[in-house]
Amino acid sequence: MARTYDNASAGASGLSGEGLAAPAVVYEDEWLLAVDKPAGIIVHGDGTGAASLTDLARAHLEREGRAEAASQLQAVQRLDRDTTGLVLFSLDKAVQPKLDALVASHDGIEKRYLAIVRGELPEGLREIDAPLARDRHDARRMRVDAHGKSSLTLVRRLAVAGARGKRVSLVELTLRTGRKHQIRVHLSSRGYPIVGDPLYGVPADRGGRVPLMLHAARETLVHPATGERLVLAGEWPERFSNLGFASREIE
Repeated sequence: MARTYDNASAGASGLSGEGLAAPAVVYEDEWLLAVDKPAGIIVHGDGTGAASLTDLARAHLEREGRAEAASQLQAVQRLDRDTTGLVLFSLDKAVQPKLDALVASHDGIEKRYLAIVRGELPEGLREIDAPLARDRHDARRMRVDAHGKSSLTLVRRLAVAGARGKRVSLVELTLRTGRKHQIRVHLSSRGYPIVGDPLYGVPADRGGRVPLMLHAARETLVHPATGERLVLAGEWPERFSNLGFASREIE
């Protein structure tokens, strides 16, 4: 039996951020902390002094009087700065290796993303199996490369909106491997870039005026300490509604 946790079941508590949307706590116990990351914040510190999600999570634990958990806090997943959604933290070094193994192997853990892409993605496109490697001409980018690492993304079209010639598609994606920018590169390589993607999108998206329409929506995992099956879910991203999609599309 699985238990489902979301922002409401966590009591709508959040981490305090300076000048940032407060990330909501989705799940918290002795060993784990799951947070719904907003756009515009990095998960780990980058040496510039900018606040990170890890900093906010540590401060949250310290305010709760959980100094030991704060000292052992470790993010076990990473999202790009402008990708929103679930990020899982370990609070106990004893369970860290098991969590790392789950994330690396995708055995016992499944993370589902939602994206809005440009164009009418075919219903028959169910997976993208294409190896990825670093782009030799741009260190920020990845690319499909026959000599790269194997990469597999499962794809499911949920809905289509927009006038003819300006169609956009709501897509659910499940990672079977965890390469850098995997979802963004895979979709772009098939001609369906994510709306608002400044690296792999159309020229209109490269100025950063449109938010990145990529959201880590749902995560299912076997708890590394208790063995319980957890289903974690974040809030429906409001920016998706602005493009004509609603949360009912995923039910």
